[in-house]
Amino acid sequence: MKTETKTRSHLLKGATGDWEIVVGMEVHAQVTSKSKLFSGAATAFGGEPNTHVSLVDAAMPGMLPVINEECVKQAIRTGLGLNAAINLKSVFDRKNYFYPDLPQGYQISQYKSPIVGEGEVTVDTADGETFTVGIERLHLEQDAGKSLHDQHATMSYVDLNRSGVALMEIVSKPDIRSAEQAKAYVSKLRSILRYLGTCDGDMEKGNLRADVNVSVRRPGEPLGTRCEIKNVNSIRFIGQAIEHEARRQIDLIEEGGAVEQETRLFDPGKGETRSMRSKEEAHDYRYFPDPDLLPLEFDDAYVAALQDGLPELPDARKARFIAAFGLSPYDANVLVSERETADFYETVAKGRDAKAAANWVINDLFGRLNKEGKDVTSSPVSAGQLGAILDLIADRTISGKIAKDLFEIVWSEGGDPRAIVEARGLKQVTDLGAIEKAIDDVIANNPDKVADARTNPKAIGWFVGQVMKSSGGKANPQAVNDLLRTKLGL
Repeated sequence: MKTETKTRSHLLKGATGDWEIVVGMEVHAQVTSKSKLFSGAATAFGGEPNTHVSLVDAAMPGMLPVINEECVKQAIRTGLGLNAAINLKSVFDRKNYFYPDLPQGYQISQYKSPIVGEGEVTVDTADGETFTVGIERLHLEQDAGKSLHDQHATMSYVDLNRSGVALMEIVSKPDIRSAEQAKAYVSKLRSILRYLGTCDGDMEKGNLRADVNVSVRRPGEPLGTRCEIKNVNSIRFIGQAIEHEARRQIDLIEEGGAVEQETRLFDPGKGETRSMRSKEEAHDYRYFPDPDLLPLEFDDAYVAALQDGLPELPDARKARFIAAFGLSPYDANVLVSERETADFYETVAKGRDAKAAANWVINDLFGRLNKEGKDVTSSPVSAGQLGAILDLIADRTISGKIAKDLFEIVWSEGGDPRAIVEARGLKQVTDLGAIEKAIDDVIANNPDKVADARTNPKAIGWFVGQVMKSSGGKANPQAVNDLLRTKLGL
C-alpha cells in the first residue's frame, strides 16, 4: 500500500516553457561484514595495497567462490527495512566486462533473479514535503578493485583490496522530481542502512555511492532520454550533478538538439557533468548464471527470524516520538535522522519534559556540535549531564539563563552539573526579600518606565530584564513577574 504523500511542483523554467526532471538512482552500499562476499579476506579499510586479497579475489586458476552467509542476511535485513519483497530463491550471474582491476574478467552479480524485489521508502524534506520513492530491486554483487593512475609516470597500478567486497545495489524507480528530493532520498536511505547496521554509509570512503539517472520532459509527456552520472560520492554533489545535468539537457533540447543516452561523470571542481562514454561505447555485459554457485534458497522461517531481530527503524521511531512525547513532525524527524541521535535524546527525555529535552538537544546541543564540527557520538556533554541540567531547571534550582551558562561550563570543563551549581553559587535566588529590593531599586530609578508600564502592561518585560540583569540571572523569573505586577498595580 502506498504511503500518503504531500508533494509540491518542482517544474523548471526554460526559455520555451516548463520542464520536469525525472531521476532514478542506483545506490551501491558496501555490506557491513568482516569478510568478503565469496572469500575469507578482510574488508577493513585503509590496508596497504593488495594485503587484503585471497586467491579467490585475485582470480587464481581453480579458485571457487563460497557465499558468505552474513552478507546474505544483511541483504535480507535491508530488504525488510525497505518494506520490500524478499525472494526466497535468487541466482548469481556473471556480468562480463574487461578492466584491469577486475581480475576474473567478470563480476559476480545478480540479474534477472535478485535477492530482494520491490519496496518503497517514505521521505521527508527539510521544508515539510513528504513523498514516496519506489524500490525496483536490491541485489548482491562483488566490488571491483581500484586502478591508481597517479603513482607512476607511464604505468597504472592496481590495488585489489576492494576486489570481492560485498555490495548491495539498491535500484529506485524514476520517482524523484528534483535535486532536493534526490538528496533527501539518499539521506533517508543512508539513515535506514545505518539503523539496520547493514552499511556504515561512509561516503568519504566510498562505502556508499550513487549512479544517478537524469532525464527531462514536458509535464505529462513520456519519459525523455536519460543520462547516467556515475559514482557520485557525496549527497551535496548528487544535488549539484542533477541540477547541472537537467539544465544542460533543457538547454540542448530548446536549442534544437537531442539528448543522447550516455554515461557521464560529475566534476565537483567545475560543478558540471562531462561525457564518459556514449551508448555505442557502453558495455555489452552478456550476463549468464554463474556455474560455480548454486541458486540461493531459504525459507519463510529464515526471513521471519531476521525480521524479529530488526531494530526500531526511523519511520516507526518518528511516529512514536510524535505520539508518546508530543513532538512536532519536524523535531521528531531531526531527532531520528541518526540512530545515535535518537538514542541520546531518549536518554535525556526519560522521566523529564520531552519537549524541553527536544529543544535543548536540537537547539543548544546540535547547534554547538555543528559549530564545532562534531557529531553526537563525540559530544563533550553527555546525555546524563544534559539531563541533570534539565532537572536543575525543573526543580527551580537554576534559571533558564543560568542553565545556558552551566551548559557552556560543562561543555568546556566537564563535571557534574549539580556539583558545579553548588561550588560556583549558581543557585536561583528565591528569597523574596532580595528580589523585592532589586525591584524597588529598578522602579525608583525609572519613574518614566513605571508610567509607561501602567498604560502598556507589555512593558513589564523591560523591568523583568533589568531585575534579572541586576541579579546576574539568578532571580526566580516567576517570582520577579509576580512581585512586579503587584508593585506596578497590574
